[in-house]
Amino acid sequence: MATDPGLIDYLCDQLRGVGTIRSRKMFGEYMIYCNDKPVLIICEDRPMVKQLPVLEPLLGDHPTAPPYEGAKPHYVLDPDDGETLREAVRLAEEVTPLPKKRGKNKA
Repeated sequence: MATDPGLIDYLCDQLRGVGTIRSRKMFGEYMIYCNDKPVLIICEDRPMVKQLPVLEPLLGDHPTAPPYEGAKPHYVLDPDDGETLREAVRLAEEVTPLPKKRGKNKA
């Protein structure tokens, strides 16, 4: 089951004020970026964040699940808990590096 694009709009609205928020469709699901850093993956209508040490005090009691087969478990977030969602994204953004730029493929 693919993620509803309306949920992505809702999550982006919830994250206003945290930083520059954008989303990108990837592999039929979505990634949400804060200040160009990938912080949330949304799979099957479930927002998820990596199990980063900085998030343990905030999310240690939250359920975990892999976002897709073969992935490491991530914290599963409640899309309606805007306060926790914003704090998790803020903390994750602080420790997440910017993605490396890919070089152009040479033919």
